[in-house]
Amino acid sequence: MREAVRHALEEDVRRSGGRDGAGDAVAVGDALLVASQLTTNAMLHGGGVTEFEVMLVDREIRLSVSEHSREPPTPAEHPAEPGSMRIGGHGWPIICRLARDITIAELRAGGKCITAVVPLSPH
Repeated sequence: MREAVRHALEEDVRRSGGRDGAGDAVAVGDALLVASQLTTNAMLHGGGVTEFEVMLVDREIRLSVSEHSREPPTPAEHPAEPGSMRIGGHGWPIICRLARDITIAELRAGGKCITAVVPLSPH
């Protein structure tokens, strides 16, 4: 999935002739991280990825991941354990922090599609 995002960004740079293409490095990293978290969550909690789409629109990258589950994503709750490292449960909060807009739509055939929009330039 990260490769699909990289490919879309490289195409954007080629089309623009290198002018204003792909966004800054931090924004590109954010988009790659959101793509990874969406697909990982779909695999771990959503019964697997059924479709993945990347679209570049007006200095934003729109990442859509469809999965089998209709259950809405929820952040994991961890009891406060001083001095311990918590593993897992951070993906959804990361997506919510980095994406400008998130939509969740139920699919007719079952499952859902989560779309996250990540800006490719500073706000």
